[in-house]
Amino acid sequence: MTTTSRTELENEAIRICQELIRIPSVNYGDGKGDEKAVAEHVMKLLTEVGIEAKMYEPAPGRCNVIARIKGTDSTRPGLVLHGHIDVVPASAADWSVDPFSGEIRDGMIWGRGAVDMKNMDAMILATVRDWARTGYKPKRDIVLAFFADEEAGSIYGSHWMVDKHPEVFAGCTEAVSEVGGFSVTVAGGKRLYLIETAEKGIHWMRLTAHGRAGHGSVTNNENALTRLSEAVAKIGNHQWPQRYSQTVKAFFKKVAAETGKEYNEKDLTPLLSELGFAARMVGATLQNTANPTMLEAGYKANVIPGSASAVVDGRFIPGFEDELNDTIKSLIGPDITIETITTDKALEVPFEGDLVDAMCAAIMVEDPEGVPVPYVMSGGTDNKALAELGIIGYGFSPLKLDADFDFMALFHGVDERVPVEGLTFGVRVLKDFLEHA
Repeated sequence: MTTTSRTELENEAIRICQELIRIPSVNYGDGKGDEKAVAEHVMKLLTEVGIEAKMYEPAPGRCNVIARIKGTDSTRPGLVLHGHIDVVPASAADWSVDPFSGEIRDGMIWGRGAVDMKNMDAMILATVRDWARTGYKPKRDIVLAFFADEEAGSIYGSHWMVDKHPEVFAGCTEAVSEVGGFSVTVAGGKRLYLIETAEKGIHWMRLTAHGRAGHGSVTNNENALTRLSEAVAKIGNHQWPQRYSQTVKAFFKKVAAETGKEYNEKDLTPLLSELGFAARMVGATLQNTANPTMLEAGYKANVIPGSASAVVDGRFIPGFEDELNDTIKSLIGPDITIETITTDKALEVPFEGDLVDAMCAAIMVEDPEGVPVPYVMSGGTDNKALAELGIIGYGFSPLKLDADFDFMALFHGVDERVPVEGLTFGVRVLKDFLEHA
């Protein structure tokens, strides 16, 4: 058996990340997307080193890639290692570089998907290609899943695979994917590594107001647009009460301990100031949220429309879905209807067990001064779909980041980019973790 040097592993992760970014796989929502070209490249990267993979295409261009790597002990429960291969749109006019260039500049790999989440896809592919070349076999079966459509509800991706082909995940009990294992430098200079053990639930809803259509020059006290606007303003300005999950409490206890600040469970918000770039995202995990995101009404300046609609992105703390829905209903009143666009569960699992221990140990190998902590993600991942099969999911796509690097702002943001050194740190940690998981 030969051993590939660490430098070769790192270089391959960089190269693959660039290659994936250069293949646009834009998901526009409403069923409009195309992951086929990037899925074919993922297939090529796997099959050329002898890893058998299969592509699933639930609709034209909407492609998922699945492979199973046999472990030395297939009687052990398997692990799903997954990433999504779609990205949100990018307007080139707003960017400093071509958003699909994969250019390396200022020590960063730039492009749509660099953070969300072709960096993790590249780490996975570089690791398993290294195994194939060196003859290494993991301790248990690992199912590789590269999903479509994560950016628009996973209808053609993880949910479709779970509904139509649950057999590909047979024997798997745990899963690992995105948005966890990244570092946050807190006041005093200590690096916390946030491992996702919980995520908020999702309820995207369409609000529709009906009224009396008419000429724009006359008085109309049944104006659908007015009714809708008032409801949307109430939702957007609503102050949601603090609701602390078990994961949030565990996270802030760690923050308080590492910064020497007071832990006051009556109000954890003062500790947000210790979190730098992560404060906004973590702050959203202290409460339910509902953000109006889209408006649609009218077709001419002098015509009052008979209806108007808005889309609201609702997210709820584990255990507080009913509170979100009941509050929205009370805010909008009886004249507006609610239609569910997408809904998905909140997740929360304990920060303990062999898998978590392996994550923490792998971080400590590369950064002995790092402090692994559990956290709640404000968004959602494909772990929600896998939970339907009883598979417990974690977010662990490790990155070591500079204190002033605003990582969270780059998700779906302009000039999305990932530090090269962060990526190479991540692939070393991921490989070590998987070899001890």
